[in-house]
Amino acid sequence: MLDSAKAILTFLKGKKRTSLNTNRMLSSAVIREFEVLGEAAGKVSQKTQKRFSKLPWKEIIGMRNRLIHVYFDVSYDIVWKTAKDHLPNFIRQLEGVISNLEK
Repeated sequence: MLDSAKAILTFLKGKKRTSLNTNRMLSSAVIREFEVLGEAAGKVSQKTQKRFSKLPWKEIIGMRNRLIHVYFDVSYDIVWKTAKDHLPNFIRQLEGVISNLEK
């Protein structure tokens, strides 16, 4: 999950929102990483999800499901906003979870 979240931010670094419309390789890569992120979140046990309930598990998994099943109606505005506004904090939270689990 962490790797995919970081990859998304790396792919979008220095890009503009319109890049998702004009660069198919970029949009495909970002969407794929969101799919992987959501798939991995879905594999996290309910016990662990409850333990770290501040992470937006339902939203992550829901975004993955939407990207996989409604691929013809993806909103690049939502993808962009999620990446830019929510992923940096999510990465910090996830790093804290990982650190906690490693103890």
